[in-house]
Amino acid sequence: MRIIGGKLKGLRLNPPKNLPVRPTTDLAKEALFNILQNIIEFEEITVLDLFSGTGNIAMEFASRGAGKVIGVDRSIHCVHYLKDASRQHGLTQIHTFKADVFKYLAMETEQYDLIFADPPYDLNKIPEIPKIIFDKNLLKPGGLLIVEHQSLQNLSNHSAFTEQRKYGHSSFSFFKAPEETS
Repeated sequence: MRIIGGKLKGLRLNPPKNLPVRPTTDLAKEALFNILQNIIEFEEITVLDLFSGTGNIAMEFASRGAGKVIGVDRSIHCVHYLKDASRQHGLTQIHTFKADVFKYLAMETEQYDLIFADPPYDLNKIPEIPKIIFDKNLLKPGGLLIVEHQSLQNLSNHSAFTEQRKYGHSSFSFFKAPEETS
């Protein structure tokens, strides 16, 4: 696992082997950030990283200049790893929370420019994630939700769905909040 862009480009991340995670592959992460660099400005955006695990995605956004990155995971070991790695590499914009993601979302009121969710693939509540985020209005106008999931799973029935990108057994489904109308 490595940071592929920004001020920490090339940094190898070596999380403990015993973390309960399935990190996004470097290939899929590189493809995702190639897409994102063409559609968003990373500087100063606010990001919510759900099921953050090793913090691989949170650290990538912070390395590229995101202003605030919130990482949420239920594993205290994952939260401690991300907190320690962030401190070690000067990524002061990363804040971590140990919480069940669905309980966290039930209480969250802040809006974000981008929300990334990488739940365990066997979680049966994955289709609820877009519904909760859009029902609670957790994205700023024009904001993006990206859900990583098994390629066999289809999340396209949500009205804010825009596209699915497949990378082997993993896919990213993109959802976009409506732009503000004046």
